Amino acid sequence: MRRPSWDDYFIEMARLVAARSTCPRRQVGAVLVRDNRLVATGYNGSVRGAPHCDEAGCLLVRQGERESCVRTVHAELNALLQCAVTGVSSQGATLISTDFPCVHCAKAIVQAGVRRVVYLSEYPDPNSAAVFAEGGVEVLRAVPRAEGGYRLVRGAPSEESGTSETPG
Repeated sequence: MRRPSWDDYFIEMARLVAARSTCPRRQVGAVLVRDNRLVATGYNGSVRGAPHCDEAGCLLVRQGERESCVRTVHAELNALLQCAVTGVSSQGATLISTDFPCVHCAKAIVQAGVRRVVYLSEYPDPNSAAVFAEGGVEVLRAVPRAEGGYRLVRGAPSEESGTSETPG
C-alpha cells in the first residue's frame, strides 16, 4: 500500500467529514490544515439545536437561477467557526473542501486569513473565484489519478465550461 501524500491524506479526511452531513441534497466536508496538522473540520448541517434537513426537510429559497437551502451552515464556514469556538487561528491555513466554496464562504475564508484552498468538485457560484483572486488565496483543484491519490491543478472552476482553468 502506497503511503498517501499530505494533500491526499487531508483530501480523504474531508471526504470522510462529508459523511457527517445532514443535507440530503449535497454532502460537503471541509478540513482546515496548517503545518500538516488538522486545525478544524466542518460539514454542512443545521445550526446547533435546530432540526436538520434530513429530519425536517430543506428550507429552500430562490437565489437568482438556483434554489439554495437556508437551513444549513456550509461546511467551510463550520470549519472556520470551529476555530473561533476553540480559539485556534486559521491564519495561514489551507482549507480542503469536497466542493468549491460559494461566494459567502469564499469571503469568510479570505477574512479568516486562509492562504490556500483545495477542492474536489465544482459548485455553481461564479463569484467565488474573483473573491479568492482579490484576496490572494491560492486555489487548486484535486483531480483523481488513475493509480490513486490526487493531482493538484491550479485554478477555480470556469464559468463557461464548469472545468478548472490553468494559467497560461
